[in-house]
Amino acid sequence: MDPSATPRHRRSRRDWLVDSVMFVLAVAFTLLTSADRLDTAPLPPAWLFPFDQFAGALACAALWLRRRWPVGLAVTLVALSAVFEMIAGPMLAALFSVGVHRRPRTSGTVFALSVLAAAVFTYLRPDPDLPPLAMLMLGLALQGAAVGWGLFVHHRRRLVLAQRDRAARMETEARLRAEQVQHQVREAIAREIHDVLGHRLSLLSVHAGALEFNPGADPADVARAARVIRESAHQALQDLREVIGVLRAPTGEPSAPTRPGLPTLADLRKLVAESGQAGMPVELCDDLGARETVPDRTGHTAYRVVQEALTNARKYAPGAGVRLRLAGAPGEGLTVEVVNDVPAAVASDAAGGGHGLAGLAERVTLAGGRLEHGPVRRDGDGGPGGWRVRAWLPWPA
Repeated sequence: MDPSATPRHRRSRRDWLVDSVMFVLAVAFTLLTSADRLDTAPLPPAWLFPFDQFAGALACAALWLRRRWPVGLAVTLVALSAVFEMIAGPMLAALFSVGVHRRPRTSGTVFALSVLAAAVFTYLRPDPDLPPLAMLMLGLALQGAAVGWGLFVHHRRRLVLAQRDRAARMETEARLRAEQVQHQVREAIAREIHDVLGHRLSLLSVHAGALEFNPGADPADVARAARVIRESAHQALQDLREVIGVLRAPTGEPSAPTRPGLPTLADLRKLVAESGQAGMPVELCDDLGARETVPDRTGHTAYRVVQEALTNARKYAPGAGVRLRLAGAPGEGLTVEVVNDVPAAVASDAAGGGHGLAGLAERVTLAGGRLEHGPVRRDGDGGPGGWRVRAWLPWPA
């Protein structure tokens, strides 16, 4: 089926108006031609003139079928125009309809047939008052104008449809981009909440566990542990509000932690101190130079690497020693390495990282770095010696 064909449907008000105008124009053209022939002698042979008038009237009535069968109607009228003069008006309307509703190749074919019909009519029924060449050129001009007008309307309609399709695609793309940005914001919030709450809740678990397993502790120790639990819970809520508030700020990329309020390298010592208060000895080896030139995004990612590593060590290796090393320089990159010892009782569970390390790897990759994690073997018997998390992050010169 011709993709440019007009589907069959009930005529709208606009369709009725256009069809009525085309019908009136064709009838007016036919009447003007008939009136001129009534005042003067009709084209020879004279006996064909009544049949010519009947064919013209029938052709004008057939124009109401031009939307349903534009090509068939046009070919029929073109064929009749080779003999009947009064067919000219309806034939021009049919040529226009083909140009509007069919492909340009089809319109060109029908126009070529009309040229041949015009040449046959000029030969069979020459006008005594008009040279044959002038008569032929006049017919070709009218037919060419009708087809050209139809092609103009055809291409204009296709242009409008293309613009509508483009606008619809742009609207769809904009909606998809908005959904993607919303998804990125949700992922960023989920990562930050996981890191913040995971760390704070692990501290709460340690202090609550100490009270549970030591019910006979001194009231002062109980009060101190309860105060730490209350402060940790309050700090967890504060961190949660801070993270959500920062990530909702409409500035820059949703997942780019370059806004004030998110922790950076300057907060690492506080993080280490909190872990020490929870009973986890952390040995910090800081070999960084010119740390003030570390980008905020790199510093924030390094903080989250250390926070997740300490949380996992607290969860899977309670009481084990942890060694934290920071090294790097501008142009070489920032290296963060966290290694924890695994007690014999929990050595088999040290690798159960859950989804935290997967999210951490995604965070490091988004920052342009690399993350490695896995068990550490002892030098002596080759048995499990702990767990190591090592990240490299870019640090431009």
